[in-house]
Amino acid sequence: MSNTQKIKLSIADRVYPLTTTPEQEEGLRKAAKKIEEMIKKFEQSYAVRDKQDVLAMCALQFATQVEQKEINKTNDSQHIEKKLEKLNQMLNEFTS
Repeated sequence: MSNTQKIKLSIADRVYPLTTTPEQEEGLRKAAKKIEEMIKKFEQSYAVRDKQDVLAMCALQFATQVEQKEINKTNDSQHIEKKLEKLNQMLNEFTS
């Protein structure tokens, strides 16, 4: 990596030094901020014994969001494909 920079991100009361590109920095900072917000939400809503429990719940929530987006994307694609097939069928009937 030629165009890298060192940054520090704070997550769950720990500082993580990272080497990143300027293009990735904003995404990393936004992700760290979302994690911190989620940690506060979980700590306020549930009796949490350990930061690791909160971090595990954050990881589960983020992974669930990613998986749900993939499921929705697949469902949308299937729906669009069915509509296109129906439209194609209508066009074929019209031109025959």
